[in-house]
This record gives sequence, structure tokens and C-alpha cells, in this order.
Amino acid sequence: MPAPLTRRQAELLAWLRDTLPTLDHPPTLDEICAALGLHSRGSLHKHVHALVQAGLVEPMHGRQRGVVLSDVARAPAPGASAPGPAPPQVLPLLGRVAAGRPIDAMEEDTTIEIGAGWAGRDDCYALTVRGDSMIDDGIHDGDVVVVEHRTHARNGEIVVALIDGESATLKRIEQRPGRVVLHPANPALQPLVFEPARVTIRGVVKGLIRRYG
Repeated sequence: MPAPLTRRQAELLAWLRDTLPTLDHPPTLDEICAALGLHSRGSLHKHVHALVQAGLVEPMHGRQRGVVLSDVARAPAPGASAPGPAPPQVLPLLGRVAAGRPIDAMEEDTTIEIGAGWAGRDDCYALTVRGDSMIDDGIHDGDVVVVEHRTHARNGEIVVALIDGESATLKRIEQRPGRVVLHPANPALQPLVFEPARVTIRGVVKGLIRRYG
């Protein structure tokens, strides 16, 4: 009999159940790490493997295959009716943000339609990513990030930061006494260091949308 799920494994299973129906492809481990703000791909792989052992996730034959729930995990509970398709959500697409050096923030009067469940709150918006500084966190040039509007963040979260009130960048934040360090996820690039007064947090990344073709 498989071991009981840990809290982390149960949270991952709940996220997969909520999110997979909204996607047009099964997410890879890197994409799940980026969506959940996780630091360790190895730890995520262990949680996924535990779900595979429990018969809740299909075995991943090959590193590039996405994570897919098993028929058991997708089945509704006994006596429960299958839910109908959730309506898509529409978020404001506010422009582009640099995953590299900061670029001018661009406000645009447009929207983007996303799957239901990506953003459960009204204070979310979307930005198109430009640059490759966050590629090791699974965020690539041309991706669209779903951002929860916040003016504060915990250390280690991926934030949209406004520098000197003029230029926006996407980085993992570290807040120290007297300075703010914005870390890229690309070994070829160096962290950006600023006095706290120069940095304004405009939101925290909560999800990722990638288009193929």
C-alpha cells in the first residue's frame, strides 16, 4: 500500500487537479517549479515520484514529458457529479517586463484570455516577458506571466520590480538591510543591487502561460 501523502504532495496534487484542465499541454517539472515559485527541481521530482508510486500521476518516461494525472486521480469522488467546464478568465495585459536588464514599463490597453483557475483573484494581471535572465526558473522570452498585484514580497519570490519608478524587471528578490538584490536565474548574468528607495514591488508572479508554434 502506498504511503500517505505528505502535506506538500497533497498540495501538489490539488494544484495539478485545479490547473491541468486549464492548460493546452502537460506541464514540465521546470514549468511547475516556475508556477509554484519553487527553488528545487530535485525536491519537486521526489514529490512527483511519490504521486506516481501512489498511482495518482502517470509515470514520466523521459525528462521532457509533462506531468499527467492518472485516471484514478481524475475520477470524481463517489456520488459526486462531474463539474462542467469552467469559463475562461480575462486579465489585463499591461505590457512587457524584462527578464534581463530593466526596460521601460509599457502600459497597454488590452486583455488576454486564460484558462479558469490561473488567477482566482481580481487583483491579477499579465505581462509579456522579454529576455532570458530567468530561464533557469523556466521563464523564457515571449512567455506571459500572471502576476498578483502586491507592494511587498517574501525573500525568494519572483517579483515585478519597478526601478526608479521608470523601468520594470522580473527577478527573484532578496531584501537586506540597506539594499535590495534582484537575482536572475541565468548563470551568465549578475544580480542587480539597489538602495531600497529605488525599488518598488509591483507584483509577485503566480503563474506562467507559454504558447507553442
